[in-house]
Amino acid sequence: MTVEKFENLIPQIKTGAYVAESAAVLGDVTLGEDASVWPAAVIRGDIHRIEIGARTNIQDGCVLHVTHDSRFNEGGFPLLIGKGVTVGHSVTLHGCTIGDNCLIGIGSIVLDGSIVEDKVMVGAGSLVPPGKRLESGHLYVGSPAKKIRPLNEKELAFLGYSEENYVKLKNRFIADR
Repeated sequence: MTVEKFENLIPQIKTGAYVAESAAVLGDVTLGEDASVWPAAVIRGDIHRIEIGARTNIQDGCVLHVTHDSRFNEGGFPLLIGKGVTVGHSVTLHGCTIGDNCLIGIGSIVLDGSIVEDKVMVGAGSLVPPGKRLESGHLYVGSPAKKIRPLNEKELAFLGYSEENYVKLKNRFIADR
């Protein structure tokens, strides 16, 4: 695995977290307890901070980055990801905030300043444009992402299942090292 400092910024990887050998975690990144980062994911906290909550999984091929402070973007945008989040394969998260217990579907893109509240599902291939807010408890799909309907009981239960399943899987990978 590539866990690399940038200038004086050193990734902080908490107890029980897993980073795959082919993943890269760079700079001002905090990876919470029991979180997992899967093959070919890149998490680059070079020009702002990235915080990934406990039990969150960042799946294969994801790109996570931030926006720096400038006259065009006062304060910049960190990337903040809550607890128990499933970030699907090949997702791009850039300078946004993701709440707790969300699922960001395969190939989705979530851009600067957007906020995904707790318990939201973003369907595969969706685009969440800059500055958009996705309300808790709903399914969003499309490009741009649109609110489709409230999540049903089965979907809400799946959010917890996905979190648990990835914690168990990363534990198997850690045990096999």
